[in-house]
Amino acid sequence: MKTAIKASLFGVLLLFGVAIGFWSLIAFMAGLKQADWQLTELLRQYLIATGVVKPSHTLVDFYSHIKGVEYLICVGFFVAFPLFYKYVNKDVKKIDTRR
Repeated sequence: MKTAIKASLFGVLLLFGVAIGFWSLIAFMAGLKQADWQLTELLRQYLIATGVVKPSHTLVDFYSHIKGVEYLICVGFFVAFPLFYKYVNKDVKKIDTRR
């Protein structure tokens, strides 16, 4: 009895997953058609619509954005380099073997 319930639940979940996958494929293709089949234009429209990319109207806006990204990259390197240095210069344990 329990295996029948598990099988039917699996079937419903599988059907639900296939339906969502089919819907997302149709939505993606419709978006590509609207963007004249250009993937980069579709991605640009998506990033603008979600607010990730904002249009910069002046050079000062653009420079401020680039400078902020530069500072984030620097902080990432300041964190990653000591960890990498510690990993590279680990002490190697020597193992004695008999001949």
